[in-house]
Amino acid sequence: MRLDKFLKVSRLIKRRTLAKEVADQGRITVNGKVAKASSAIKAGDELAIRFGQKIVTARVEELRDTVKKEDAAKMFTILKEERLEKVEPEFIDDEE
Repeated sequence: MRLDKFLKVSRLIKRRTLAKEVADQGRITVNGKVAKASSAIKAGDELAIRFGQKIVTARVEELRDTVKKEDAAKMFTILKEERLEKVEPEFIDDEE
């Protein structure tokens, strides 16, 4: 199954177009490698998705083309959620 379709069906990301954009920006890794939206995933793969200042790591448990809202959470297991420290932009001192 394509990565972007899995993210939409599992409801990790609400829309497939948004899942594609996030993948194209390099914010998703599958088993430690940066993944494209078209990357094939299978049960047992580990996904790391960066949402702003948070990284969510999940394991793919099962693949289904359609799923009811109540059963969507069974498609993956959240392994960890970590917050990134906010990075302050460095100011450039202009010499006069």
